[in-house]
Amino acid sequence: GPSAFIPKEEIVEASQVVPQTEQILAEAYSLSGHVDHLTQVMGLHPHYLKSFLRSQFYLLRMDGPLPLHCRHYIAIMAAARHQCSFLVSLHVREFYRMGMCLDWLKGLQYAPQRLRNLNEINKILAHRPWLITKEHIQNLVKTGEHSWSLAELVHAVVILAHFHSLASFVFGSGINPQVDPQNANGFQSVYISDYCTCDLASDHHLDRDLSNTSPVTTDSVSELEALMDRMKRLQEEREEDEASQEEMATRFEKEKKESLLVGSGDMKDEVMPTSKVSRFVEDATFGYQHFARHGEDNPPTFRAQDYSWEDHGFSLVNRLYSDIGLLLDDKFRTACDLTYYNMASHEDVDTTMLRRALFNYVHCMYGIRYDDYDYGEVNQLLERSLKVYIKTVTCYPERTTRRMYDSYWCQFRHSEKVHVNLLLMEARMQAELLYTLRAITRYMT
Repeated sequence: GPSAFIPKEEIVEASQVVPQTEQILAEAYSLSGHVDHLTQVMGLHPHYLKSFLRSQFYLLRMDGPLPLHCRHYIAIMAAARHQCSFLVSLHVREFYRMGMCLDWLKGLQYAPQRLRNLNEINKILAHRPWLITKEHIQNLVKTGEHSWSLAELVHAVVILAHFHSLASFVFGSGINPQVDPQNANGFQSVYISDYCTCDLASDHHLDRDLSNTSPVTTDSVSELEALMDRMKRLQEEREEDEASQEEMATRFEKEKKESLLVGSGDMKDEVMPTSKVSRFVEDATFGYQHFARHGEDNPPTFRAQDYSWEDHGFSLVNRLYSDIGLLLDDKFRTACDLTYYNMASHEDVDTTMLRRALFNYVHCMYGIRYDDYDYGEVNQLLERSLKVYIKTVTCYPERTTRRMYDSYWCQFRHSEKVHVNLLLMEARMQAELLYTLRAITRYMT
């Protein structure tokens, strides 16, 4: 089936109620010319899928600053940072279809220097976006034969962020590889099973974290009721007493520091496993490190009111790459506003609080703070097993396991867990874009 985590029947059943127009849209906009596994799983949320496909189609196929074959190569570079052979295979096939610059597929060293110059920003964006500075932008757009225009760079950055975050969705949803009868490109993936496709030998701390979950009853019905009660209590507290700005800031710092302890293993010495995908990766040892690391000069918190998507990022990206801002904004809003007003077996539920906690927790791990948000809600609403899952899917998605997926919200539908992955994907993409667009703004001023 399309997913190693979700029963095939549930996906097939959902696709049968999708209107014919949306099925046609999915086929027309998909890269493979048919509805691939990724599209089928995302199709559990047809309203979101429509928005996603339109933005991806525009990014890869419509008029824009970059040539079409370069767009697919940048997609390969981005997906390869997380060893996402599903996405790499998809775009290698596109490359073969276009029949251009096939030498580039031998590895990154065969690509033009101009594309290779993106490697630095690619790896930083994928693993530590808070390190991006205006100097990185300056190095790429300075005059010279390999320089980028700002419009081209914005196009490239949106592709990189799109495919880093899409890799999170692929691994988080257990997307199975497509069966390629010809296996023309030699990138056939390894199937995801109870463990992910990477070597988990050095990753036992993540699964071990799941056995150290906070004292919640193993009865999943009770888990659901407890979450409902906490949401109700938080709503009442919010109406009665609003926390001060100082208290809100303290709660953010506390949550940011606590995120250090979630899945906290030493990643520094890890080397990516050797695979065909690795040929598109330089500096494979560069990986995720915590935003708020112990005993070091931490980068300053990114305050959303100083540079937000709505007030700053949207207009800049739209100005440099016409209309992409509108499509991205629609995709962000659709994922965040998406609701069926239910939670597992409960109906008529307002899930706004829970959706915002999921989105803001990702931004908190990336050092982005919203002054008007009480981060105490994150701790109340997200159990430790869910936090382990979120951190893994967002920061090192290739380490996601079936056990992590199964460990949280046992009473919930698979479609609700896919919705969680949509929120994590969009939160991650927006965080990467905010750091880069802020750096571009500083370079321009």
